[in-house]
Amino acid sequence: MPEPINSARPGSASLEPIVVIGIGEDGWDGLSAASQRLIRDADVVVGSDRQQALIAGHARSSELWPSPMTQALAGLRDRHPGERIVVLASGDPMFYGVGASLARLFGPDALDIRPFPSSVSLACARLGWPQADVDVVSAVGRPLSAVTRLLQPGRRVLVLVGDQNAAAELVELLLRNGLGGSRVHVLEHLGGPAERQREGIASQWAGNPHAKLAIIALECKQSDDADNSAGAPLALTPGLPDDAWSSDGVLTKREVRAVTLALLAPMPGQLLWDVGAGSGSIAVEWMRSHHTCRGIAVEVRDDRRAYISANMERFGVPALQIVAGQAPQALDGLPAPDAIFIGGGVTNDGVVKTCLEALKSGGRLVANGVTIETETELAVWQQRVGGELSRITVSHAAAIGSFTAFRPALTVTQWSYIK
Repeated sequence: MPEPINSARPGSASLEPIVVIGIGEDGWDGLSAASQRLIRDADVVVGSDRQQALIAGHARSSELWPSPMTQALAGLRDRHPGERIVVLASGDPMFYGVGASLARLFGPDALDIRPFPSSVSLACARLGWPQADVDVVSAVGRPLSAVTRLLQPGRRVLVLVGDQNAAAELVELLLRNGLGGSRVHVLEHLGGPAERQREGIASQWAGNPHAKLAIIALECKQSDDADNSAGAPLALTPGLPDDAWSSDGVLTKREVRAVTLALLAPMPGQLLWDVGAGSGSIAVEWMRSHHTCRGIAVEVRDDRRAYISANMERFGVPALQIVAGQAPQALDGLPAPDAIFIGGGVTNDGVVKTCLEALKSGGRLVANGVTIETETELAVWQQRVGGELSRITVSHAAAIGSFTAFRPALTVTQWSYIK
């Protein structure tokens, strides 16, 4: 049967759907006959300067997106009541594209989406990489440091960038994480007449600028140098080395951190409160477990919030939210969490009570302490509402003269509770 043209969908009988058409670097000639007809018949075609140039002369009326475009998206129907609207998108509209934003605003039934191959599909085709085995991250309008958590030996990573110096910055990230042997591919203008591909080894990268919108493909490999001063790549499992963190010493130590995160049980899309965050190590490792995990670090001291900021950048979780203030007052108005870690402030009046009340049903709370006062408070709460109390003692071997003995760290009392 022939492809339906601009057909109405269930629930939208009174309105023409907003047609979202993906377009590639080859412009008008690369579109299907159906997509070309939809553009010709539209009352208005909305898109960026670059997208409009690709269909020049084929639309009755055009409208450019303003910057920022959030309000323009929401008012699209109001500006064009009863009109046939076509929105242009680069590549696949639902892959980091305007189609996803329109679906959130108007609902999927209000849209007729016509995808074009995404830049990721084209890049994988050019490189011969199975798309299912590739990690993808967009750094267009987002901090490039988000790529850090994906930089693992043996992994292939595609990075969508919006800056002409992004390749050089990614090479710096690779070198900083001990991956100087990685092969870097720069793919520009995929699918168009100006398509170009360059490649090289990270440790020998020349750093030439590239097209503003491009894909940087990374084949991650450790440096071949025997003496790698950058250190080893960082795993995604909890319990990163203590000396990798920026801190004044107020840091949940490696072994205790691993146990704490196991009990907090990070799950995709869930939100953690890190209360009395110190250096932010629990929130950072929570967010490293999955790219959709969210975190809020609450810390009263300016110097420690600076450490949190440095660790966010270092470990690739730039979306971590930092809240300045003392709990429980600083917790007012925060979105309800799926998990809470209390690393400081257990003995402050109202902190544990406020956290328990805010925690979602089924949520996990873990509180750690090393003082007698904190241990007493945790024991009271365990008796009152349940949960488990544990003591964690860790010892490390250290020299005593010409001999070796185990030196114990401070014992940590830990209360874990599921609401």
